[in-house]
Amino acid sequence: MADQLYLSLWFPNFRFEALPAALVSVLRQFALISGGPEGKRVAAASVYPINFTEAPSYQRIYVNDDRAEDSEASIIENAVAEATEQLHDDMAYEFEMKWRLWMPEPGDDADPATVLDTLWKLQPATVRILGFGPNFDDATYEQNGHIRIDFGLDTPWVMDDTLEEAELDEVAQQHIQQNVEMLLAFTLSVEKNCGISSRLLWTESGEPLAEKLIARLQRLN
Repeated sequence: MADQLYLSLWFPNFRFEALPAALVSVLRQFALISGGPEGKRVAAASVYPINFTEAPSYQRIYVNDDRAEDSEASIIENAVAEATEQLHDDMAYEFEMKWRLWMPEPGDDADPATVLDTLWKLQPATVRILGFGPNFDDATYEQNGHIRIDFGLDTPWVMDDTLEEAELDEVAQQHIQQNVEMLLAFTLSVEKNCGISSRLLWTESGEPLAEKLIARLQRLN
């Protein structure tokens, strides 16, 4: 069953005033790994007061296509600076970015219950990177990290619902492995370059993701 996937990051001796710089650092690593022009800029930014049941106190959606070639507002440093201009310790700061992951698209004549003869395409996927104020949602950073990355459902990496029982051809194996490698490359890049003290890649259900990824890679090799 598909599960929500997160990466939580904690920083040593972290001070709230350092949150914008930490967010820029993480967003930069994502931009380096994501590939494609849409992954280089922020797609949207939101600021949530108190907890996630409250309406955003700030929100901006950026246009990152040919109509906005000369716009600098969605550059990582500029988007973070604007959203965090007013730092409050009971707020969370969220930035959406895009990357492309391989996903199966059954053809018109394909049996939806199988991935044989399935066309694989690079599909845009949204990743949300959040920085938490120390008093947001009763100090949620203690469990969720000073910064948390929300990857969405774990389907692109484990394909449990779609591919568990299906025979995987060479193309499917290659694309799933590329998705896994992209996820791990981002995780390792953050660990190496962002000065974190600890990280945790986890799922909402609590199922051990590492074991699922290892099992998937073993089936691919």
